[in-house]
Amino acid sequence: MTILGIEKLVAGSPSSLVGRRLALLCNQASTDSSFRHSRDLVNQAFPGQLTALFAPQHGFFAEKQDNMIESAHGLDTHCQCPVFSLYGEQRKPTAEMMEGLDVLLIDLIDVGTRVYTFMWTMLYCMEAAAEHGCTVMVLDRPNPLGGLEVEGNMIADDCRSFVGLAPIPMRHGLTMGELGRYFCRVLGLDLDYQVITMDDWHGRDLFPQTGHPWLFPSPNMPSFATSMVYPGQVIWEGTNVSEGRGTTMPFEIFGAPFIQPDEVSSALAGVDLPGCLLRPLVFQPTFHKWAGEDCAGFQIHVTDFEQFRPYRTSLALLRAIASLYPEHFACKQPPYEYEFTRLPLDLIIGSTSVRKSILAGDDLMEIEEGWSGDLHEFGDERKDFFLYLRD
Repeated sequence: MTILGIEKLVAGSPSSLVGRRLALLCNQASTDSSFRHSRDLVNQAFPGQLTALFAPQHGFFAEKQDNMIESAHGLDTHCQCPVFSLYGEQRKPTAEMMEGLDVLLIDLIDVGTRVYTFMWTMLYCMEAAAEHGCTVMVLDRPNPLGGLEVEGNMIADDCRSFVGLAPIPMRHGLTMGELGRYFCRVLGLDLDYQVITMDDWHGRDLFPQTGHPWLFPSPNMPSFATSMVYPGQVIWEGTNVSEGRGTTMPFEIFGAPFIQPDEVSSALAGVDLPGCLLRPLVFQPTFHKWAGEDCAGFQIHVTDFEQFRPYRTSLALLRAIASLYPEHFACKQPPYEYEFTRLPLDLIIGSTSVRKSILAGDDLMEIEEGWSGDLHEFGDERKDFFLYLRD
């Protein structure tokens, strides 16, 4: 079983933390393998030193369903310390929040996808820590998608937002600890940055190989199967196609009332979409897009994750649906993740030109070829920040 960073921290109780004022960025899924929460473990290991908690998008208990549903500050009755929301009026810790802190511990589950905001909350915390002379210590956790593959275009400068603040592709293949090292370098952060690494995690390991139970880090990430398709399926958030919110299988299923699955399947003929099966279905969301209406679409069944290309698969589907149903398909309009003028689909894809090429029906393999050089460069560059073997 993989030994998590939080488990190593409390087992070792490093003397460098004794007597220092600590804060912890976490949510309800931040536990050890026995479901003991990180804040309780830190409190036990360093009694009286935990002075504040920080919570990312969706709230401390991951109770908020959707984008731009803010969380208020609160009080944690377990530790009798404030819980500062970093998904509300502020997404970066203020001077008042950082006052008196010596070390900010970060223990968040990531899902290996650029659009997932937890890594950007970590980055904002790193920036605040650099400004206030606070140490950042990441308690590392597995990338559930493993550390071998990268996929997608690098984010364009004019598409940077809270779903992409640094140059990475959609599927990055790094752990949170490794991402932080990358951010320090490419963004030039002058920061005392440390990582409590895991034991017995290898870059080829997917989440089931860690031996840990899956705890949902956000309401619409209920299973490992969800995380496998998310690097592609998140694009539907920028459209009027339902990404399955309002069902028990968000992102695994998707559709809209105007879609004819047989037509979409025919349009995908000849496109190389390995490692998956698209099963036609009809579902009815109970809330969110098309609530109470029958939506025809598909469930994505991943049959071989080593071969599966989630981003390519969903872009191929987007291309087909936009081409087949021009009178019905639409891009979602702003706002999206605190951006009020730019098109959400541009921010999610990370490139206006890629979005235009997909919606124009351009050849998908040629579009991929257009970003392959940058992706290979990132694949080589990220090796400098590895903390775990990838061979």
